[in-house]
Amino acid sequence: MKRKYPVGIQSFEKLRKDGYLYIDKTALIYKLMTEGGSYFLSRPRRFGKSLLVSTLAAVFEGRRELFEAFTTDEGTEQPQLFIATTNWKWEKHPVIRFDFSQTNLKYFVKLEEYIMQTLQLFEERYGLTQMVKSHSLAEAIRCAHEKTGHRAVVLVDEYDTLMLHSIGNAEQMEYVRDTFSALFGPLKGLDDHLQFVFITGISKFSQMGVFSKLNNLNNISMQPAYEALCGISEEELTTQMRPDIELMAQRNAISYDDMLARLKARYDGYHFSHAMQDMYNPFSLVNVFSSAMLDDYWFDRGTSSALIKMLAQMPPVNFVELEGKECAATAFDLPLESFDNVLPVLYQSGYLTIKDYDRDFNDYTLGFPNQEVRRGFADCLYRHVAAAPGAEDTKSDLFQAYKRFWRSNDLSAFIDAVKIFYAGVPYQWEKDNRNEHYYHALLYTLLVAFGADVRAEESSAKGCSDITLLMPKGIYVMELKYDDTADAAIGQIDRKGYAEKYTLDGRPVTKVGIAFSSAERNIIDWKTS
Repeated sequence: MKRKYPVGIQSFEKLRKDGYLYIDKTALIYKLMTEGGSYFLSRPRRFGKSLLVSTLAAVFEGRRELFEAFTTDEGTEQPQLFIATTNWKWEKHPVIRFDFSQTNLKYFVKLEEYIMQTLQLFEERYGLTQMVKSHSLAEAIRCAHEKTGHRAVVLVDEYDTLMLHSIGNAEQMEYVRDTFSALFGPLKGLDDHLQFVFITGISKFSQMGVFSKLNNLNNISMQPAYEALCGISEEELTTQMRPDIELMAQRNAISYDDMLARLKARYDGYHFSHAMQDMYNPFSLVNVFSSAMLDDYWFDRGTSSALIKMLAQMPPVNFVELEGKECAATAFDLPLESFDNVLPVLYQSGYLTIKDYDRDFNDYTLGFPNQEVRRGFADCLYRHVAAAPGAEDTKSDLFQAYKRFWRSNDLSAFIDAVKIFYAGVPYQWEKDNRNEHYYHALLYTLLVAFGADVRAEESSAKGCSDITLLMPKGIYVMELKYDDTADAAIGQIDRKGYAEKYTLDGRPVTKVGIAFSSAERNIIDWKTS
């Protein structure tokens, strides 16, 4: 039987009472609450941070009934969660929660209005309206402790959303930073009145200077013990969600193992510490099981605008070079507004993840976590660098040509479409990148965005091929030459044995030489062998 999946639901109470599936994270939550009191957690968007904050609020509000086994009004059996089996006291702490993902900064006054409204609601809920005079967070916390006899809990969700959307606007960025510093700065001196502080975001808190006074926050973002606090682990998927995989496999007429392999390739691969525990994107998985369709859910055009703004102010990004890029641990402490290094931004945003860790030098190797993100980022990068009038039309025509190529091996029509596409690339973008690498990177990025099984700079004993395209009916090993001949490109493929590794594949292997002209700014010759 198909279960109810919490697509877009971030309320723990609604999720439990309405009979939705909940992956039990309360063992880690219990560890979090009993081993410390002030935390920061960075995770990509749509990774379960808001649901985690909502669950923490329910625990500290003493709502034990939501964590025990019960039957919903619709007759769904909700299982007992781990924390209900522990000795947690279920005291009713005053909880104040800020959710900055919901605020609107079109006008500066909106942020201050939201903060004031949140404080006023907190004061009304706990009967503090006669006690609080200045309507400051610090005073509200002290009064709440005095009134209830229990220390307060502060939960801050997506603190950096407004700052990320202020990229490129120095005045707005400074306003948000100053407002947050004034709001949260006094928290450090309130230990006697605070039970728990938990702050989430995408960017590491030290980057923004917002919480510089809160140096008692424990940043658990890259701690192995909390790697599975958000997201769905391999173990959770194959145990708590096994019935969902089995149902998907049945509907697609494939085996359980085959369906698991497809889910893994498309949605797995996130690592948030050097321990590299495999984590799946929860937003994508619940959408997959809800719709019964394998599709790209996490990445959409509406949520990439902040990334495009940041990329516009950073050194040019070469898609080909991102996979396997090394990054020192110290790079993750760079301020976002410095824009010197795109890697930490892409990691924290969820576009890149940890692929390897060098303990000797404290270096990380980064790469794309899975197919969904790889394709989505390629499309985002294309739109960032080629957003000219008509560019989407020529890209669409090229995609149609690629689909015909995929089905029928019609390479000639595909090359013709590539020529038309290159002819429409804005001169302003191309003029500073006149080299073989530029054409190579653009073609590779587009093929990735189309979902092609494409490899860039694959190593052989004598060098690296430019592009290898694996199609259902054949393999195409491509070499691109700039102000040279297609014959020279074919000669290099032969001389360095780029195609030899595929001789046992079973599919026919075609060597493709492509020549570009700096004068024509396009392909002038190509041939196969």
